[in-house]
Amino acid sequence: MHHIDQTTRACIDACLNCYGVCQSTAMGHCLELGGAHTEKRHFTLMMACAEICRTAAHFMLIGSDHHRHVCAECAEICGQCADDCERIGDMEVCVAACRACAEHCRNMAA
Repeated sequence: MHHIDQTTRACIDACLNCYGVCQSTAMGHCLELGGAHTEKRHFTLMMACAEICRTAAHFMLIGSDHHRHVCAECAEICGQCADDCERIGDMEVCVAACRACAEHCRNMAA
């Protein structure tokens, strides 16, 4: 097993947290509230965010050299998701998870 340094571990944790928060918020909070929370663009963005976070964590866990590319994309999608969740409102936990993940992933991609 390859060694995972502290910076990478923190990014993996942020990605997995964001994955869980986006997935559970979309499936619980958003589906329950409906309206703007379930508009196609927003809901698709949340699902894409959850999946890219899970994928980025996976790439880091397996030690793939491609993790930088995936983390760059993850940072971009997380930023968009945070902005959209902020726009809709009442999604502070999701906004915070996305912003934290984006920051960690930006650092990993650099």
